[in-house]
Amino acid sequence: MSKQTEPTKLKATLGLLDGTMIVAGSMIGSGIFIVSADIIRNVGSAGWLIAVWVITGFMTLTAAVSYGELSAMFPKAGGQYVYLKEAYNKLIAFLYGWSFFAVIQTGTIAAVGVAFSKFTAYLIPAVSEDNKLFSAMIGSYNFTISAAQCVSIVLIIILTYINTRGVKSGKIIQNTFTLTKLASLFGLIIFGLIMIKGDVWTANWTNAWDIHKLNPDNSTVSYTMAAALGAIAASMVGSIFSSDAWNNVTFIAGEMKNPQRNIGLSLFLGTLIVTLIYVSINIVYTGVLPLHDIATAEKDRVAVSASQVIFGSFGTVIIALMIMISTFGCNNGLIMAGARVYYTMAKDGLFFKRTGTLNKFAVPSFGLWIQCAVASVLCLSGRYGDLLDMISFVVVIFYVLTILGIYILRVKRPNAERPYKAFGYPVLPAIYMLMGLAFCILLIIYKPQFTWPGLIIVLIGIPIYYISKPKDEKQLDSPV
Repeated sequence: MSKQTEPTKLKATLGLLDGTMIVAGSMIGSGIFIVSADIIRNVGSAGWLIAVWVITGFMTLTAAVSYGELSAMFPKAGGQYVYLKEAYNKLIAFLYGWSFFAVIQTGTIAAVGVAFSKFTAYLIPAVSEDNKLFSAMIGSYNFTISAAQCVSIVLIIILTYINTRGVKSGKIIQNTFTLTKLASLFGLIIFGLIMIKGDVWTANWTNAWDIHKLNPDNSTVSYTMAAALGAIAASMVGSIFSSDAWNNVTFIAGEMKNPQRNIGLSLFLGTLIVTLIYVSINIVYTGVLPLHDIATAEKDRVAVSASQVIFGSFGTVIIALMIMISTFGCNNGLIMAGARVYYTMAKDGLFFKRTGTLNKFAVPSFGLWIQCAVASVLCLSGRYGDLLDMISFVVVIFYVLTILGIYILRVKRPNAERPYKAFGYPVLPAIYMLMGLAFCILLIIYKPQFTWPGLIIVLIGIPIYYISKPKDEKQLDSPV
C-alpha cells in the first residue's frame, strides 16, 4: 500500500469487553504472586497485609472512576497525556509522556518480560537467568547476558510485531489471555479457600493489627507511630506497582467504540475485578501459609509456596503456567496501549515525527518499535529493577496531578460537555489526592532511594521539552 493511501486515522474497533480486558490484563502481571512477601516483612501481620491491598484497591478504584470524567470529556488517543495537556499545558503533559517513555511503560514492559522468562525457567531450565550466554568486564562493571534476558526480549519483539499487524490482532491475544488468567486466578482462590488450615488461620489472625517489622529469623521490631506510617508507605510500593497500568485503556481511546461511555465503564469494571482478586488471593495466603513462610518465601515467590500447599508438588508447575499466561497477556496490553501516547505526542510536535504516522494496519508501528527497543535495552541493562522501584512514586505524582486537573477544568471550562462526572466529586477525588500525597511524602522521608531518581528522570524532561518544542511556537506555555 502506498504512503498516499495509508490510513491517517485510528480505527474504532474495541468494545466494552475489550476495554475491560485491557484494564484487567495490564494490571495483573507478576506482582500479586510476589510482593506480599515484602509487605509482610514491613507490616508483620495479616490484618495490615490485607489493609495495604484494600487501601491500594480503594485508591485505584477512586482514581479510575475519577478518570471517567476526563475520558468522557477527551475521548482521544493518548489518554492521561491529553488530560494533563488540557488541564495544565504541554510542558506538564510532556513530562508525563517523557517519564512514561523513559521508565514507566518501558521499564514495566521489561520487568514483566523478565518475570515471564524467570517462571518459564521452572519448566525449561535452559532459559534460566543462571544460564549466562555472554559476559564481559566494562570498567568495574561485569556486563552479562543471560538466557532469561534473551527470552524476555524475544517475547517483547513477538508481541510488538503482532501489535503492528493491527489492533484486532492485539485484541484477540489480550482477550484470550486475560480471560484465561482471570479464570485461573479465580480457580486458585476457590481451591485456596477450600484448603484453608484452621490452625494457620487462627495463628495469623490473632493480634492481626499489631504492626511491626518481621525479620527472617521470625524476630520482630516494634514501630513508633511515624515509623509505622513509613512502613505502610514502603509496603504500598509493591501493591501500587502491582495495581498500576489500569489507565492504559485511556491511551487507546481513539480505537474504542463509544469511548465516552466505554472508557469509564472499562476503568471501573477492570479495577473492581482486579481489586477483588488481589484481596482474595492475599486472604488465601494468610489461610494456608504461616506469616513467617510468607515473609521468607524463596525469592519472594509467595504464590509458589501457597500453591504447593493447595495442589501438592504439582503446585509449582501450576503457578509457573499461570504466571507465564499472566505476564504474556499483561505485556501485550502494555505494548498495545503505550505506543498511542507517543503517537499523540508526535501529533503535538513533541516526539519523533514518524511516531505520529500510522502503518497500513492503522496502528502507530514506529512508536511500537521504539518502545520495543527501549524496553529491550532495559532488559539487557540488568538495572530495570532499580528503575521499577521509582515507578510507584512517579506514577502516583502524575495520578494526583491528573485528578487535580478535574477541579482545574471545572473552573476553566465550566460549560464543557461532561457525559460522565467523577463519582463522589469533590470528596472522593480529594481523598485520593490526600492519600497519594501522603504516600509520596512518606516515601521521600523513609525510602528516598525510591524518590530522588524518579524525580531526576522527570526533571530531565524539562530541557528535552524546550529542545524538542516546534520552532513555530513563539510563546511559552502559559502557567497553570
